Amino acid sequence: MKLNYRHTVLSCCVGYVAQAIVLNYIPLLYVTFQSEFGISLQTIALLTTVCFGVQLLIDLLAGKFVDKIGYRACGAAGNFLCAFGLVLLAFLPRILPPMAGLLTASLFYSAGAGLLEVIVSPVVEACPTKHKESVMGFLHSAYCWGSVAVVLVSTLFFSLFGIGRWKLFACLWAIPPLVNAVFFLFVPLYKLPGAEEGAESGAKPANSFSALVRKPIFWLFVLLMLCAGASEQAVSQWASAFAEQGLGVSKTVGDLAGPLAFAVLMGLCRVFYAANLRRISLEKFLLIGAAGCVAAYLLISLPPLPALNLVGCALCGLFVGILWPGTYSLASKAMPTGGTTMFALLALAGDLGCLSGPTLVGLVSGAAGDSLKAGILAAIAFPLLAVFGAILILRKKKKDALPLAEKD
Repeated sequence: MKLNYRHTVLSCCVGYVAQAIVLNYIPLLYVTFQSEFGISLQTIALLTTVCFGVQLLIDLLAGKFVDKIGYRACGAAGNFLCAFGLVLLAFLPRILPPMAGLLTASLFYSAGAGLLEVIVSPVVEACPTKHKESVMGFLHSAYCWGSVAVVLVSTLFFSLFGIGRWKLFACLWAIPPLVNAVFFLFVPLYKLPGAEEGAESGAKPANSFSALVRKPIFWLFVLLMLCAGASEQAVSQWASAFAEQGLGVSKTVGDLAGPLAFAVLMGLCRVFYAANLRRISLEKFLLIGAAGCVAAYLLISLPPLPALNLVGCALCGLFVGILWPGTYSLASKAMPTGGTTMFALLALAGDLGCLSGPTLVGLVSGAAGDSLKAGILAAIAFPLLAVFGAILILRKKKKDALPLAEKD
């Protein structure tokens, strides 16, 4: 069968599923790690810190090495590292001291997730598709549906065979990224526009680091990406533990009512955005999403009613879903020749948020006597900043009376 750009998009979607596996399976086990290995919540928070710290390092270096090594090699390696890290997760905690084993495994699957985060969006952006913003929305929804599958299938597996089999299931979850690593070696890849612009005339390329950082609008997108990552992961990384410990429900109910509901509503938000983009102002949609996140955070942390707190977790997924792909789409319009460097720097900002949000929740929760409500309330600063950034974007659009891409 001859492969075309649709297979390329499919492989990138599976790449986001691989990222969803490593970012959502491990948080389901936080309470298990605490009981099985005697690790505190503050120590477990190091797993999230290392995970997104490694992704930050990959994002920081990606602008230098991705174009030299090539998207194909990086995509295959990213999928393989995700699979390898999951296998190590099953064995290293028994070979090494438990926390050392967990951290070592996280180095590998985090590096894989970081590589995939950098390359899948520009690879899809380069494909000859119509309505690229819609395709980008569907691409990012793949992460959500991957998260749904991880939580739902893992919860079913644990219910049938017991949480003690989590090591076996970690190996089973390594299969999809391993298969996709091979698939990615054969799909066609395309070049981003602007990658060679200016090269023939001797001018500085439009996608160079110095060209990007001189644009004020670029820094606004950096702020929005940071807030998008922090607002999303501050809740999703702790949703299972929050439901189990903070609300006193069983693990099965906690996983279904916490991360599963969060991922389902986030996926529905992104599919709705992709299907209705031409009828909705993306700038207004971004502002509604950011403001809705603020309301959801308050609903999670303030009411003394567990049912309302769980509703807040779910609603956070609904509203936060637009922030990451929406920012990517607006940045692509505003800086269409940004290339790999732009996507890598935006991914860097997003992963910095992914690191900051859950880490802040873990540290504040530990200082407040393992109160996750207090930690999540502290993290409300991120969606508040997102509201500020979305207002600036909307004001710029009204002031210019032109799409960002035409003005910049």
